[in-house]
Amino acid sequence: MQLAPIVLFVYNRPWHTQQTIEALVNNELASESELFIYADAAKNKEAAAKVYEVREYIKTIDGFKKVTIIERDKNWGLADSIIDGITTIINQYGRIIVMEDDLVTSPYFLRFMNQGLETYQNEEKIASIHGYIYPIDDLPETFFIRGADCWGWATWQRSWNIFESNGQKLLNELKKRNLQKEADFNNNYSFTQMLIDQINGKNNSWAVRWYISAFLHDMLTLYPGKSYVQNIGFDNEGTHCKTTTDLFSIELNHTLALSKIEIIEDIESKKKMERFFSSNKPTFLTRVTSRIKRLFI
Repeated sequence: MQLAPIVLFVYNRPWHTQQTIEALVNNELASESELFIYADAAKNKEAAAKVYEVREYIKTIDGFKKVTIIERDKNWGLADSIIDGITTIINQYGRIIVMEDDLVTSPYFLRFMNQGLETYQNEEKIASIHGYIYPIDDLPETFFIRGADCWGWATWQRSWNIFESNGQKLLNELKKRNLQKEADFNNNYSFTQMLIDQINGKNNSWAVRWYISAFLHDMLTLYPGKSYVQNIGFDNEGTHCKTTTDLFSIELNHTLALSKIEIIEDIESKKKMERFFSSNKPTFLTRVTSRIKRLFI
């Protein structure tokens, strides 16, 4: 099996970065995998000390086949840094696993990502493999949902080629085809408004553009029935995460033998996700929106 390189994007959160790295090192395939770390530069004097602390820490990382650090000499912002970093690495390797500095992974995360990439490598309808799933009961072991996602994921060069960075183009096409309600999980998740906010400079989310790009191409993402990722980035100070008992707390000890399934959207699982979004309003959307503003502006 051809192992995909891992690309991790970091900035000024040393504690989060350390949790992310320690979990990745404990993955079964870590020692056989290449790790690329993109470290953004400070955008102001207030961020400089933490940026320096992160950069000093990542220089100590081992446990991977190879570690390559790319230190930005100016502040790119997360969206531009991610888009550039993914494009650069995926054009070299043809496939990629993408991580941010607030994602703690299961020891089986890399295996799931690589097995997914290998299993569906020739299926052009598949946009990506995703490691995170919300805590929803009675989901199948794996299933497909239209679009793409951003909390621990993998993709191929052919899929990333459909990424459209121009949010206005995406919005125009979404409206032309009258797909806003469907893209918004039956009006239960405000992707369209998030895209409008990106266009208007209220956020700089690459993730909503990735989701809508794949959605408009009628492409699917493979999800696990139980999460391989826990997001620890919902604390407001950017220090130790305190959200250990809320809906982002996930048990990460399971594993499964990934097998190929029919390549169609799982409507029943999508309905369960719609009900999850609906039942967790406004807490869920408020916290996600807050995180996006904090990370992407």
